[in-house]
Amino acid sequence: MNRDPEIGMKEVMLNEGELGKQLISGDNQAAGGEKNGTVKQKGAEDEITFTGLSKEELMKVAGTPGWVRTRWILLVLFWLGWVGMLAGAIVIIVQAPRCKPIPQMNWWNEGPLYQISDVEAFSEGMSGVEAKLDDINQLKVKGLVLGPLHTVQPDQPNTLSLDVIDPIQGNEKDLRGVLEKAHKKGISVLLDLTPNYLGSAPWFSSGDIDDVVEKVKAAAEYWFSLGVDGIKISDLTAASGSVDWPKLQAVVQNNDTKSTKKRALMGVVEGLSAAEVSQLANTTGVDIILSDLLSSKKTGVEHIKAMDTLNSQQRSLAWGLGATQRDQLAKQAKSLGLIRLYQLLLFTMPGTPVFTYGDEIGLQAGQGSESPKMVWGLEQEPAEGAALNETAEAERKERIGTRKWFISLSDLRAKERSLLHGDYYPLSSSATSLSFLRLWDQSERYLTAVNWGTAPETFKFTLPSTGKFSRRVSLGLVLYSNVHQQQFFDPLIFVPAEGVELPETAKVKLSTDEELKADTTVSLDKITLGPGQAVLLQFPYTG
Repeated sequence: MNRDPEIGMKEVMLNEGELGKQLISGDNQAAGGEKNGTVKQKGAEDEITFTGLSKEELMKVAGTPGWVRTRWILLVLFWLGWVGMLAGAIVIIVQAPRCKPIPQMNWWNEGPLYQISDVEAFSEGMSGVEAKLDDINQLKVKGLVLGPLHTVQPDQPNTLSLDVIDPIQGNEKDLRGVLEKAHKKGISVLLDLTPNYLGSAPWFSSGDIDDVVEKVKAAAEYWFSLGVDGIKISDLTAASGSVDWPKLQAVVQNNDTKSTKKRALMGVVEGLSAAEVSQLANTTGVDIILSDLLSSKKTGVEHIKAMDTLNSQQRSLAWGLGATQRDQLAKQAKSLGLIRLYQLLLFTMPGTPVFTYGDEIGLQAGQGSESPKMVWGLEQEPAEGAALNETAEAERKERIGTRKWFISLSDLRAKERSLLHGDYYPLSSSATSLSFLRLWDQSERYLTAVNWGTAPETFKFTLPSTGKFSRRVSLGLVLYSNVHQQQFFDPLIFVPAEGVELPETAKVKLSTDEELKADTTVSLDKITLGPGQAVLLQFPYTG
């Protein structure tokens, strides 16, 4: 009988499948009694369990001489390591350079003061000052000195009204607006209460001083109640001699407001020596004193002497060029190059720089007693297609450049402790040049060198190997100029500073000299400044 081949193949496959199941399930046993496909499992009696040492066994082992010796060795090593780490930490703390404590600073020490002596010429009255506060804030100033704003007829004390604003300058509402907006921007406001500012003597006559000081005291109380942050007066020498001077001083220092911000009493002096300025700063109780030393002392030797005398009082000292007379800097610095030179000098000297409006752009002084009009809109480019005045355009660009220079200096001073409140060391001086060093603790060091003469001057800075130098000139640096070689101070009264050295090179931070490009490295062995040029060098602290 013939079968179907396909059915036969299926039967074979089924039979093979059944056989596989039997082998796996163990239905058919192999020889020896074991089932095919099975794995012999380990019985419970075959397992090995580790129970560890018993207490008795552990104590027996721990008490052996070998373990006792090992434990003592480990214990000794632990304490030796601990004591070593403690000693190392102490050595690091002792040898590490300690940070010098920051001196007490007030708001007038933290940035330049900006005088607006004529608010009408500055921006068409007090309301214009409020409108220009955004522009002023870009200069990084910390205080505005407004006015004088009060009403008075020249040399007529009976017309003096210190608490009434001249209508030409604005009104009290406008002043409140300035105060509110300025305070929001972190700018303090002082009022110039110099009584007879239009006349021949600031306090009228000597017989009027006591009565006038009493009026200034009453006016100060009134303006403080409106939120003014300080007052400024001229001829401090005369005013401080009044019997009512302590009363005025008490009014300023009586901070009975909710604010912890200190009020400022600013005094102005002219024609005094550095020693006399120092004495007034110590005896009159003023918070900050502005002198004309930079204007009246013409040589670098005189400038360096004045700074040397006053640098220890830098937090109560202000510097300006023409600022005591409320004049623009350009009245004495006759070129834009010199204006930038004196800006650099003022921002890096020990003390607070004081500028008059327009100094940031090199505004030229007015004719006679007339205040110059402030120039605005410098950033506005000439209209396309309009006729171009090349002279006016060049002047506009120069003013923009001068303003950027001013802002860069103001910003640098605010950031760098060495410039803000650092120690001062005079390096050199000549008839038309000077240089000095500013440093603070572990901060970056700055070296200022200026040459306002008409000829180039070459500086060479070296540390002397012998001799004693002044405590003021504790670095004992010597300048060799291309004209002469000199040691400025008497070597018998000088002692060297400890741990301060000049590096071989320094980086040019800011420069008016095209031969000394910013960010380039120069050798301190020899530096030449062109006529009317200034440079600010920077080098790091090396502990």
